[in-house]
Amino acid sequence: MKRLQILLVVVMTTAFLLTACGGAAPAGGDVLSDIKARGYILVSTDPNYEPQSFLNTSGKRPAETKCPSDALTTAEMQGFDVDVAAELGKRLGVETCFATPDWDVITAGNWANKWDVSVGSMTILPDRQKVLDFTSAYYYTPAVVAVAANSGITSLDQLSGKSLCVAAATTYEAWLNGTLDLPAENIYTQPPAGIKQVVLPTDQECAQAIQAGRTDFVGYATNETVVDSNISNGLAVVKVGRPIFAENLAAAVDKASSKPTASLLAALNGFIKDMHADGTLTAISTKWFGADLTQDPTK
Repeated sequence: MKRLQILLVVVMTTAFLLTACGGAAPAGGDVLSDIKARGYILVSTDPNYEPQSFLNTSGKRPAETKCPSDALTTAEMQGFDVDVAAELGKRLGVETCFATPDWDVITAGNWANKWDVSVGSMTILPDRQKVLDFTSAYYYTPAVVAVAANSGITSLDQLSGKSLCVAAATTYEAWLNGTLDLPAENIYTQPPAGIKQVVLPTDQECAQAIQAGRTDFVGYATNETVVDSNISNGLAVVKVGRPIFAENLAAAVDKASSKPTASLLAALNGFIKDMHADGTLTAISTKWFGADLTQDPTK
């Protein structure tokens, strides 16, 4: 019995020391306090979504960074969302680092604490709000359809019976499926009857497939800023008809986080409000889009 008691004391002491030295997660606290303690915020975003977020091929990882080895630094990424995320990190007083999981993984929630927040042009939708908590919108954009310039298509009704490319788990896929859950005033038109879809992991892969000569779809649906960027980069596509719906885009945190996120969400909301008021978001939008897309069009 005495030997058993001694063994129990040793086990308990070892467990205490491991916890004290970081061998196990400390009890209490929240995500915001963890971010500040480690000195960086880990943001999920898309590395192939120009001009919102894309790799900076000329950027070099700084020698001094707190970012994990499997995360990207602000020097290695660029774009509108990247600049917004970097400013949020600056206002938190920490470095901003980037994780690049697939979009459908981000929108599904249950992130298993692999990153802290999404700053990736995510539209606020009721289904997403079941698993994610959103900040207020930091910008607003229309969604459009673009087709190959040589397709001969000049109106949306000409897409009936044809195939469009969309990214998985996006509002554009939901629009084609007839399941887009936005306020009625935000949806400007319904998809043509009989339209088909080709689903790829990201929006830009649709544009890149057209550029590579793929012919099993005539065009793609995405954010208008993406199409404008594609055209300015030399892709031979044209926008068809009027915008199909409007998107309110926000940052999001995971409801399934193992630690509370309320203080982080409140801080992000406060910063976004301030960034609207002090012109920071306007300046970032103008830099990347050539226009201010940060003003609520309904107000």
